[in-house]
Amino acid sequence: MSLFLAIILVAIALGVAGWVVKGLFFLLIIGIVVFLADMVLGGILLGRRRGRPRAVR
Repeated sequence: MSLFLAIILVAIALGVAGWVVKGLFFLLIIGIVVFLADMVLGGILLGRRRGRPRAVR
């Protein structure tokens, strides 16, 4: 889970840097792509965890 949050922070940092600095629009695009990929990966991993029934203690 910490890796998921770290990747989101990197994507936000790339997006902000690409938005603020002129001529680095490609960083904004890379940040958006990384963010979307991380959301998809997180959704897949979350879906796998919910699929397994756990024993009640």
